[in-house]
Amino acid sequence: ELNTQFSKEEIQMASKYIKKCSICLYIVKNYFYYYALGQEVFYITFLPFTHWNIDPYLSRRLVMIWVLVMYVGQVTKDMLKWPRPSSPPVVKLEKRVIAEFGMPSTHAMAATAISFTLLISTMDRYQYPFALGLTMAVVFSGLVCLSRLYTGMHTVLDVLGGVLITVFLIVLTYPAWTLIDCLDSASPLFPVCVLVVPFFLCYNYPVSDYYSPTRADTTTILAAGAGVAIGFWINHFFQLVSQPADSLPVIQNIPPLTTDMLVLGLTKFIVGIVLILLVRQLVQNLSLQVLYSWFKVVTRNKEARRRLEIEVPYKFVTYTSVGICATTFVPMLHRFLGLL
Repeated sequence: ELNTQFSKEEIQMASKYIKKCSICLYIVKNYFYYYALGQEVFYITFLPFTHWNIDPYLSRRLVMIWVLVMYVGQVTKDMLKWPRPSSPPVVKLEKRVIAEFGMPSTHAMAATAISFTLLISTMDRYQYPFALGLTMAVVFSGLVCLSRLYTGMHTVLDVLGGVLITVFLIVLTYPAWTLIDCLDSASPLFPVCVLVVPFFLCYNYPVSDYYSPTRADTTTILAAGAGVAIGFWINHFFQLVSQPADSLPVIQNIPPLTTDMLVLGLTKFIVGIVLILLVRQLVQNLSLQVLYSWFKVVTRNKEARRRLEIEVPYKFVTYTSVGICATTFVPMLHRFLGLL
């Protein structure tokens, strides 16, 4: 019917126009949901900032619960193998993790774990209205959950499943939180256990039918948690911290935010992030060179990074070093520069 109304050239031009428009049909309009809450940048910056500028006691709890929750969530994904939402009708805005499975939403799990662990850990340590803290925790975790729906990466069931699993893990592990607070005073064998157990869990991660970044992300998370635990152990064992933070609840007022405090906090954060990035790049390059040489792999072969015997060791070594650097060497540098 179209052929009788339009010429062949007109139909071809219209087809090209439709194809060009279809590429730009979907654009991100809500950058708050997409960038601020839909990406991992928040966790990469918030956890170190908490350690350097707020309270190492809180960062220790946050990291350990975050690692536990994320590992359970990642493994559950690869065991259930529930697909992500079909596209169409949804539009998937994150291409990197599109190969991962959907149930449960680990973003929702991480947001719920961090916000409510922070609430539970501070309500007996700092003086502030509990209703305000609860509201902030609910709002933050709720916004992250909505961001996962906005980016088209999860269904409502994925998000609810992630939240419920996290609540169950918090309730289950809460009686052991005091033990977690004492990890930095454990025996000299503690670092060996912290390294061996997470590395074993990463190397024996559930095998998928095709490659996805799930195993790599899990290795990164467990390695960072192991590095943080070892860093706290080093601080305690070698007495590198002049005034250790109490592990027991201490009621204190939240100090008012002043310009001097803001400048000092930003300076400590920038110094710490720069050192972490330098350590990360150095250790990553060195570990990859050693592994490439050991397994006789061409250096320029990017696909080699995905091999189990290369991906897990280089990421584990790299992010364990990052965790140790964040908790031990960055505070030492802060002290050397007179920022403490």
